[in-house]
Amino acid sequence: MYKNSYITNWVKDVSDLTKPDNIVWIDGSAAEKSRLTAEALRTNELLELNQEKLPGCYYHRTAINDVARVEHLTFICTPTKAEAGPTNNWLEPKAAYQKLTKLFAGSMRGRTMYVIPYLMCSAGSPFCKVGVEITDSIYVVLNMRIMTRMGQVALDQLGDSNDFVRGLHAKGDLSEEHRMICHFPQDNAIWSIGSGYGGNVLLSKKCFALRLASYMARNEGWLAEHMLILGLENPKGEVSYIAAAFPSACGKTNLAMLVPPLSQAGYKVWTVGDDIAWVRIGEDGRLWASNPEAGFFGVAPGTSMKSNLNAMLTIQKNTIFTNVAVTPEKTVWWEGMGVEPPQNCTDWRGNPWTQASKEKAAHPNSRFTTPASQCPVISKEWESPHGVPISAFVFGGRRAKLAPLVYQAYSWEHGVFVGATMASETTAAASGKVGVVRRDPMAMLPFCGYNMQDYFRHWLALGKKIKNPPKIFSVNWFRTNAEGKFIWPGYGENIRVLKWIIARCNNEVSAVESAIGYLPKPEDIDLTGLAAEGVTLETIKELLSVDTKAWVDEIKDQNSFLQKFDNLPAELISELDKLKKRLGVF
Repeated sequence: MYKNSYITNWVKDVSDLTKPDNIVWIDGSAAEKSRLTAEALRTNELLELNQEKLPGCYYHRTAINDVARVEHLTFICTPTKAEAGPTNNWLEPKAAYQKLTKLFAGSMRGRTMYVIPYLMCSAGSPFCKVGVEITDSIYVVLNMRIMTRMGQVALDQLGDSNDFVRGLHAKGDLSEEHRMICHFPQDNAIWSIGSGYGGNVLLSKKCFALRLASYMARNEGWLAEHMLILGLENPKGEVSYIAAAFPSACGKTNLAMLVPPLSQAGYKVWTVGDDIAWVRIGEDGRLWASNPEAGFFGVAPGTSMKSNLNAMLTIQKNTIFTNVAVTPEKTVWWEGMGVEPPQNCTDWRGNPWTQASKEKAAHPNSRFTTPASQCPVISKEWESPHGVPISAFVFGGRRAKLAPLVYQAYSWEHGVFVGATMASETTAAASGKVGVVRRDPMAMLPFCGYNMQDYFRHWLALGKKIKNPPKIFSVNWFRTNAEGKFIWPGYGENIRVLKWIIARCNNEVSAVESAIGYLPKPEDIDLTGLAAEGVTLETIKELLSVDTKAWVDEIKDQNSFLQKFDNLPAELISELDKLKKRLGVF
């Protein structure tokens, strides 16, 4: 099974450094899963949940100081700081390896080292990439089993090649002062130590699928994007595909698994992916996208039958829950679940919790890891080797007053500018200050594995190579009225905006030119059945209005952000100038 000399030599080097008691090569079999699950239960790394109500489901609790991604301890390690750019933390590779080597030395003594070969995308796909993660955590192994296609299938894909991502993880002492997540793009390597939290240790996810993959994509002529992929099926059975990028707290997973309201009978939404899209130019001159993952690593709080019915149905079996609350019946609960809290339970810290407790029962970043194949609306094309053809890219954010419900960019270059300057406003729950604008270009700010100005340049260059490029749109579900209440009902009603987007892609409706882009004619947004929500044609007109003064202020903030870069593509500077002219700033 383990004939690849590059892997075996690397495993020996890591073993010599970390000194594990045992080495286990992961084959991906059902028997192996049972054996490792039993071991994790014996050591309390996993707790068994109610197998009648949640069959195949288990619970994991992280260290209290280890509950989220640590951006300030995440580094891009390139020969020069300029290659990493102003939006990444940078370390020189030699210095990083020296520091990491000291931290990893003897770190697995008394522990078992697991070697996990895995695939990103389905075997045989032109999108497919191979990774091998070495870890001392059973939790990581069992999560990687859900999130990737792992074991022999990956070794068969790799053969004798040296072309695989080397991911090395050790829990270490779980102290923040000894915690580092380092990416070495030139070496195809990721080293992570001092954490047990999924976002820092499931190295296939953001570390490989975005940070390293974005660097690969730039070199190889494709895109690795922080985007959901969905298919919108009309009553005729025709399916159009959309890839969409949103910063956190903007309903990305909810949109990927959207449930159309009864008034939209005949329309269906199919989930291809909820988080990451790898995008390539197809032989037909269109862009085709694939979800490289095999599972969903979703945020639990706020997920309910109302906000995301399909996610709730997906997690009813074969799911690992992390840092949620556990009820006396050994089921799970979290804030925003849409059901009454239990009278008492065990909170994410392992402490008793009651309804009178001041602390939250579930951590705000508590998670579920669940197989994508279990999603009731998983697309039949989700594992297609060639991916799905993308009709539209959508960029979205949370803006209380500024951005209209939807608008279309005037061109590919204008669309890249819209993505490059996208932003969200903070909420009181997130930061204590309402309305603070945070720029997050293409929702990739924490995940771009190289200088972001070169990332923009790559998008622009790729656009010139596409015969039939997707149209680019911006959406905003979060506009508020004078009382601070959302004007648009959101959730399943967002399908009405998706319908307009696809209608524009198919040249089925006209639009109105504005200073910021093409706006829908209000009557072209389907309002069937929305009267009960209080949404009228006048409401749509309000949602589509453009406040020139507010956009003039927006330009100043966009310009301030773009000035971080010392060699911004000329096309983006030109688009900023065009926007100024359309708004009458010049």
